[in-house]
Amino acid sequence: MERESRESWASFLLPTALIIGLVALLNLGNDVVNEATHTDNPLEPWLKLIVGYLAIGAEIAAALVIGLAVIRAIFTYLRHLLTHDSHSSTESVRLRLGRALTLGLEFTLASDILRTAVAPTRQDILTLASITLLRTLLNYFLEREIRQAEANDVAKREHIEGQT
Repeated sequence: MERESRESWASFLLPTALIIGLVALLNLGNDVVNEATHTDNPLEPWLKLIVGYLAIGAEIAAALVIGLAVIRAIFTYLRHLLTHDSHSSTESVRLRLGRALTLGLEFTLASDILRTAVAPTRQDILTLASITLLRTLLNYFLEREIRQAEANDVAKREHIEGQT
């Protein structure tokens, strides 16, 4: 009972702290004056070009993962609708789609990190921190929902096995 109480507080405090951090970072970003960018390193333009292409690759990977997962989810759901097994299949489709969305978020975060890797300004770092917090918050809630759905699925299976 005490463990459940701690977990419920943790599940409340973590998202709240992330939201407060995001708001604080966004407010800090409003005060930042545009900084002049200058290159001290002659390789910096080449690094920016290479890292830019890597970031584009990560964004393409995110789009492919999410797009293919959505298409797969639609076809799987329609197939289960036609076989009249829609209730149990809806949950499994949601879980698979949620896992793919989580992976897609990781790819987009990687892209943002790559974009700020070479000679970031203070504004770039604040923007990255805000985006990271927002995506972490989204990822947290997706993972939490996936875990809850998986736990419910296991409990249902154990209940059904217990009746037979």
